[in-house]
Amino acid sequence: MIPTQDASARKKEIDEKLRQEQDTLSFIRKNLEKSDQLTKGMVSILSSFESRLMQLENSIIPVHKQTENLQRLQDNVDKTLSCMDHVISYYHVAKDTDKIIKEGPSGRLDEYLACIAKIQKAVEYFQDNNPDSPELNTVKALFEKGKELLEAEFQSLLTRYSKPVPPILILDLIGGEDELDTQEEVILDHLPETVLQDIICISGWLVEYGRNQDFMSVYFQIRSSQLDRSLKSLKEHFRKSSSSLGVLYSPAVQNKRKDTPTKKPPKRPVFIPGTIRKAQNLLKQYSQHGLDGKKGGSNLTPMEGHDHDLRVKHLSDALNERHGAAAGKDDVLDIEIDSYIHCISAFVKLAQSEYQLLIEVIPEHHQKRTFDSLIQEALDNLMLEGDNIVSAARRAIMRHDYSAVLTIFPILKHLKQTKPDFDQVLQGTAASTKNKLPSLITSMETTGAKALEEFADSIKNDPDKEYNMPKDGTVHELTSNAILFLQQLLDFQETAGAMLASQVLGDTYNIPLDPRETSSSASSYSSEFSRRLLSTYICKVLGNLQLNLLSKSKVYEDTALSAIFLHNNYNYTLKSLEKSELIQLVSVTQRKAETQYRELIEQQILSYQRSWIKVTEYITDQNMPVFQPGAKLKDKERQMIKDKFKICGLQGFNDGLEELCKIQKVWAIPDKDQRDAIRQAQKRMITQAYRAFLQRYTNVSFTKNPEKYHKYRPEQVEAMIERLFDTSA
Repeated sequence: MIPTQDASARKKEIDEKLRQEQDTLSFIRKNLEKSDQLTKGMVSILSSFESRLMQLENSIIPVHKQTENLQRLQDNVDKTLSCMDHVISYYHVAKDTDKIIKEGPSGRLDEYLACIAKIQKAVEYFQDNNPDSPELNTVKALFEKGKELLEAEFQSLLTRYSKPVPPILILDLIGGEDELDTQEEVILDHLPETVLQDIICISGWLVEYGRNQDFMSVYFQIRSSQLDRSLKSLKEHFRKSSSSLGVLYSPAVQNKRKDTPTKKPPKRPVFIPGTIRKAQNLLKQYSQHGLDGKKGGSNLTPMEGHDHDLRVKHLSDALNERHGAAAGKDDVLDIEIDSYIHCISAFVKLAQSEYQLLIEVIPEHHQKRTFDSLIQEALDNLMLEGDNIVSAARRAIMRHDYSAVLTIFPILKHLKQTKPDFDQVLQGTAASTKNKLPSLITSMETTGAKALEEFADSIKNDPDKEYNMPKDGTVHELTSNAILFLQQLLDFQETAGAMLASQVLGDTYNIPLDPRETSSSASSYSSEFSRRLLSTYICKVLGNLQLNLLSKSKVYEDTALSAIFLHNNYNYTLKSLEKSELIQLVSVTQRKAETQYRELIEQQILSYQRSWIKVTEYITDQNMPVFQPGAKLKDKERQMIKDKFKICGLQGFNDGLEELCKIQKVWAIPDKDQRDAIRQAQKRMITQAYRAFLQRYTNVSFTKNPEKYHKYRPEQVEAMIERLFDTSA
């Protein structure tokens, strides 16, 4: 049970809480009543405000609508007035721009184009809004007039400021590409910058607004003429400078080299006029005297012991004395060839420069076609000149003048070197344009290959003419000309090899064609195959030469002179091969060529030495009587020995020695080393036999006057032999 005291306290506590809750409830009720009163007041106020707003809206909206209508009317009036002004301005365009249009665009292109723009807009307006109005015809006529004057200005600017590139500047441009050290790049400014910008501006307008392409024809015609004139002026520069056979470079470049000695001079484009001219002179002499059979042989004596170039100079000088007029023509030919080679390089550089100018003026989709037309005249003239060179070479080859092929070599070499640049410049042009240079190259290769083959055949078939043979057994001009011709090929090995390869001459020389080395295109032959082909060709020429020389040697009645002749020619051939790179080229297909020539030379030396057997046989034991040294001879025996000495011994030796020395003294062995070696060998052979003979009969007393039989001492015999092959002795 809960204690009574605790229950009483608990009751009081509950009663207290109940009283407090009742007070709180009473407070809430009072507040609710106040809130209801306030709400009713607010509702009354809002209802009154809404009523007033509705009254205000009903008053304002009509005013707003009236104001909006008035503003719209005002805008329409302004727009109408503006349009009227704009339309009226089109009717005044012709009058406002007529004076400027008639005066032309010269000197005020921007203002002129602005006027044409106004006229164009007027044309468009009348076409769209009033196509039957007379104003349309007026502005159309004015527009066409303005377009015509723009075209005329375009042509006038191009004509007035397009000038041929000076030859000196072209040579600077060509020479600069070979400089090893960095130099300031030569830049061609075909047109002043302000003029160029005007031309570009006119071009752009004519394409975009004028719907006109006639200016492109005007452009390529004017620039084509300047390109052709530039090349012609370069040729004329060479002709005027024909007094010098060296490379023609501008004073600017020459002075620059003097100021900067560390820089190497530019290389010339592969042509050495002097060397080829000498070769041509010699080969022309050979073709006229050796093949045609109308004139006697040359009396020139090659100086093998000297440097080959010096020998060529002697021969060339001698021939030039006899053919001074021909030499003058050769000088002119040198200049023409040199000029043509430079013009090829100049064309590439100038065409590149023209294309850079063209892409600024001509729209992109018209550039290739316009450029193709622009270069046609200059390119056709170059190709025509090349064809003329080929035709001249063909005519010369028909006359057996094989030196003509030497004029093709430098040109062909340069054309091939320049072909990649040509192809790059002509990229995008018509196929007929691209094929012009390859066609010329093919024509030159065909002509050159024919000349090479006919030259080899001419070496083989050169007739054996007694009056054409050197009387002293020295080197035949057929040999010297053949070697000289082959040496000229050294500077053009790749070109000559490609000539032969282009004609697929592997079958001719029995060279198997490796698929890895060849293809359907002649230009695809590998350099190694071409080198082997050229080596085989040189070996063929040398083989033909050897056979012909062997045949010619039979013209001599004296077999010893025949041996000397073959010795001289074989020795000259070997020395010439060794002094140049020909021996390395020959060894590509004939590794033992040098050994074979030395064996041939030794064989001829032995053949020559056999001519002395008829001298030494007089002093051999088989022709002398048998006796005992120191024994006393009877009169009959002494007389018999005297007769033997006179008939078979010393007298025969003395007579034979004198006869051979007299005959062989006028023979020639130009090579000093060979001449000395042959003399020494002969002295050993003869004097040894002579000394042995004299010693054998020293103690034989068969006469009181031995000097009657002992006409020459051994030293005198040696001196006589020492004077062999010496016409000055």
